[in-house]
Amino acid sequence: MHALVDTHCHLDVPEFDADRDAVVARAREVGVTRQIVPAIEAKTWPGLRDACALDDGLFPAYGLHPLLIAAHREAHLRELREWIERERPVAIGECGLDYWVEDLDRDVQATYFDGQLQLAREYDLPLVVHARRAVDAVIAAIKRVGKLRGVIHSYAGSEEQARQLADLGFLIGIGGPVTYERANRIRRVAATVPLETLLLETDAPDQPDSTHRGQRNEPARIVRVMETIAELRGVEPAVIAQATTNNAERLFGLA
Repeated sequence: MHALVDTHCHLDVPEFDADRDAVVARAREVGVTRQIVPAIEAKTWPGLRDACALDDGLFPAYGLHPLLIAAHREAHLRELREWIERERPVAIGECGLDYWVEDLDRDVQATYFDGQLQLAREYDLPLVVHARRAVDAVIAAIKRVGKLRGVIHSYAGSEEQARQLADLGFLIGIGGPVTYERANRIRRVAATVPLETLLLETDAPDQPDSTHRGQRNEPARIVRVMETIAELRGVEPAVIAQATTNNAERLFGLA
C-alpha cells in the first residue's frame, strides 16, 4: 500500500450523500489518505466545507466552474474573496475554460477565470484548472496574469503544452482516462513527461477507470491510475506514488 493523494475529487456532491464516510474509509484502506475537493459554484461552498470537516484528510478548494456560468454572478467573485480570507482553502478552483461546449460564451468564461487568476495571485494560492479543448487559451491567460501555480485537471493536451505549463508553474492531473488503451495521447503524455509534473486524480464521481466503465467513480480507484502510469513508464508503482504524493504536498502545502 502506498501513500496517495487524490488531487481532484468532488466528494461533496449528492452522488456521495448516502455513503460518504464509507467512500472515505475505502480510500484510506488503499492508501488514499488525502483528497483535494474542488467546488463548482457558489451555492455549493457551504456544503463542501461541511463535507471536508468530516475528515482531516479532506481539503477544500473554492471556485467557479466554467460549465456553470449561467449560475455565476459578479458578486460571487467578491464572495470568493471573503471565503478565501475566512476559510483559508488549499487552492482556488475548480475554475478555467471549456471550449468543448459550443454554446458557452467564451468572453463570460474568461471574465470569471481571469477574476479567479487574480485572486490566486493576490492570495498566493494554487489553482485547480479545467481546460477542456482550451489548453492554449488557458496558457495565454496564465501568462497574462503571471506568478501563478497550480494543476491542469483531467489533462488532455500535448507533451509540448505540458512542457509550457511546467515552465509556468503548473502540473498536470491524470485520472481514469489514462487506463483506456485507445487513449493514445494521454497515455503518451503520462509515459514521457517528467515525473515532477504529474499528479494523480479521480474526478470522482466522474471519469471511472476502464475496469469500472459506466459506474460511479470514487477515490479508492486512483490505485488503478497509479498502476497504469507505472506500467506505461516501466517503473514500480512505488515510484509513481512517491513522486506524485511529493508533488501534491509541494503544490497544495499539505503536511
